Amino acid sequence: MTSATAAEFVVVANRLPVDRSGDDDEPWRRSPGGLVTALEPVVRRSGGAWVGWPGQADLEVDPFTFDGVLLVPVALSSAEVAQYYEGFSNDTIWPLYHDVIAAPTYHRAWWDAYVRVNRRFAEAAAAVAAPGATVWVHDYQLQLVPRMLREARPDLVIGYFHHIPFPAYGIFSQLPWRAQVLEGLLGADVVGFQRVADAGNFARAVRRRFGYDTKAGSIQVPVEGGGTRQAVARAYPISIDTETYEELARRPDIQARAAEIRAELGDPRYVLLGVDRLDYTKGIRHRLKAVGELFEDGRFAVGDATLVQVASPSRERVAAYMQLRDEIELSVGRINGDYGTVGFTPVLYLHHSYPREEMVALYLAADAMLVTALRDGMNLVAKEYVASRVDGRGVLVLSEFAGAADELTQAVRVNPHDIEGLKESIMAAVEMPVDEQRRRMRALRRRVRDNDVAAWSRRFLDDLRRVHEARS
Repeated sequence: MTSATAAEFVVVANRLPVDRSGDDDEPWRRSPGGLVTALEPVVRRSGGAWVGWPGQADLEVDPFTFDGVLLVPVALSSAEVAQYYEGFSNDTIWPLYHDVIAAPTYHRAWWDAYVRVNRRFAEAAAAVAAPGATVWVHDYQLQLVPRMLREARPDLVIGYFHHIPFPAYGIFSQLPWRAQVLEGLLGADVVGFQRVADAGNFARAVRRRFGYDTKAGSIQVPVEGGGTRQAVARAYPISIDTETYEELARRPDIQARAAEIRAELGDPRYVLLGVDRLDYTKGIRHRLKAVGELFEDGRFAVGDATLVQVASPSRERVAAYMQLRDEIELSVGRINGDYGTVGFTPVLYLHHSYPREEMVALYLAADAMLVTALRDGMNLVAKEYVASRVDGRGVLVLSEFAGAADELTQAVRVNPHDIEGLKESIMAAVEMPVDEQRRRMRALRRRVRDNDVAAWSRRFLDDLRRVHEARS
């Protein structure tokens, strides 16, 4: 890379903020998603760069500029996608960090690929970063990058944000490469997590494994040649671009679409909504079981309630996900077969993604949003639902095991493993008086509005700057 590419601020993430469009004139289009929304304006203002995989195996692309941001593609072979991404990232780390809801798989070849790919990301970031630049590394696919960067470029200010849960030491310690992962993360000046509990789990793992001094989120990391440097582990709960959802929810065409959705469903008394990636951590099976039993018990009469379940495709080549899809589709078919009629479908199951406009219409159409995650770093869908309810109506039913539960305390909190409790909470939500709906939603909306995605990135980067200045 030429010196012209030197950037003062660099984001390193598994994916670039763009997708291939298939259009020869405009080959790239902006990716949807909260991370892009949060960070792209910061990168653009600073004349920065974004390092990431372009999303397609065996694709070699030179660095290019998109909408004022320098994008630095990192190529992955088909074998590396299978081993580093589908293998170690999503069949080892993902289930392990989500409390072993599914059994993690440990393969040395996957670990070797993870190390190799992390080094490639670190080298790309080191090459594009200006002297003294700030580099912000993101998520579990790149846990080794902070240390690799610090070894290659000790002049850099390095932050890392962990978007998924970080498990308790009794679970984390099962990982054969636990020491290397902790050392990798400790290369950062600030290690950010979604919840206070996750930051605490990380600090305890460091203390148990290495015996380092960890007090009040401050970790004393030994440096070569003697002495220590300070790393900070804290909670920075991520959020959404609240204003965008509010603007969409106020559009007359989207409000009309919400009314149309209810009509298309046959104008049931209650519309329930679930929106998830098709993932075993999301508690979709528990949700379906509860709704099915409400029909079985007669608490929902035929025609009374419809659950709209949007389950966007996810990791479809991983065996656990293929099995999950089969199980969910079997459950949906059983409920619809038992309680459906010619004009009524109890569960409308949609196995694809939708544009944001349609999602906001669905949020407006739903009397209750069911977020029943068994373990979730945050769950931004819960915040999207709240931001979209400009009418002050609707009820959020929220798992206590989602990171969002720490902030959204006016939701109806549930333990998704407790099916009877979940059924009671669903009934409480749909039967909740309008005044109570408005009171709860007013408090929820205030929280989401005051802590939007811009505030999240600003808080993290301000702390990163302070820690670095204190070290200097």
